[in-house]
Amino acid sequence: MERNRREFLKDAAALGAGAWLLGACGRSVSAAASAAANAALGRPSIQNAGIQLFTVRDRLGPRFEETLAALAAIGYREVEPFTYNDWTPEQIRGMLDRTGLRAPSTHVTLHPGPDLERQLAGFQAMGHRYGRAGAAPPPRPAGAPNGRPPGGFTMPVPTLDSVRKEIDVYHEVARAAKPYGIKVIVHNHTMEFTRLADGRTPFDVMLAELDPSLVALELDIGWATVAGQSAVALFDAHPGRYPLWHVKDMANLAAVNANGGDQMARMRAARIVPLGQGEIDYGPIFARAGTAGLEHFFVEQDTAPDSGDSIAAARTSFEALRRILQG
Repeated sequence: MERNRREFLKDAAALGAGAWLLGACGRSVSAAASAAANAALGRPSIQNAGIQLFTVRDRLGPRFEETLAALAAIGYREVEPFTYNDWTPEQIRGMLDRTGLRAPSTHVTLHPGPDLERQLAGFQAMGHRYGRAGAAPPPRPAGAPNGRPPGGFTMPVPTLDSVRKEIDVYHEVARAAKPYGIKVIVHNHTMEFTRLADGRTPFDVMLAELDPSLVALELDIGWATVAGQSAVALFDAHPGRYPLWHVKDMANLAAVNANGGDQMARMRAARIVPLGQGEIDYGPIFARAGTAGLEHFFVEQDTAPDSGDSIAAARTSFEALRRILQG
């Protein structure tokens, strides 16, 4: 069983930051490109289609550029990395340019500390306008296993105190990122919709206390649906706060809903499938793109490598996306 996504991201950020930042180039995104990247989509189009590279993680490593080229051949125009392996920002930007792709957002985590400015310069060089933030992970003890913990897929249960500590980190990193033209993004799973002691959810607290001029929300619509949320209702309640989406389809929702408010159990019961093969109706969701403030959207299928051909899975989702956007 593969490691869970959050562990993978933390390890990539912790282990990879030093190597690829050493090669950060000084090239900035042009003013015109920056303006285009930050303009909300008037109408979502297949010409704006993006994909989270976690979908094809089995094909990265030394085949990074080959994989980008395969995604571009399908028709994707934007990608969202979650790791850079040992490539430098200059090398990543070169691969993007040669394949005709853009990477307006990344899931490699920005950490407070002495390397933050170099990391931001690297993000800017690669064309990122959005990036995740988090406290630096504690050093891994010598000899500690590097895989899933016993018991499988787990996430810490948030508290009001832990959420506010995260918000402080987001703001700290976002203030440093602002001169680089980069905003921090917050991406959800299901635990952000757990009820806190005061009756609110962590997501409610973030909506109330995050500075929207510094921090944006990247709504993972699949996980939000699994958590019992309506993307359309979220857009209507907080218009303009959701410039980035993860477009993920889910099956087995009847079993999910049988778990009531246990968000970890709901997450475990969900089955991630190619877009168009699940139970989420994306037509009405894309119809509210203007209300959401949508700028970029990324197909994501965490389970695609399990199919044996993650590129074929990415193609299946792209064709479904085309039908949704033309509908």
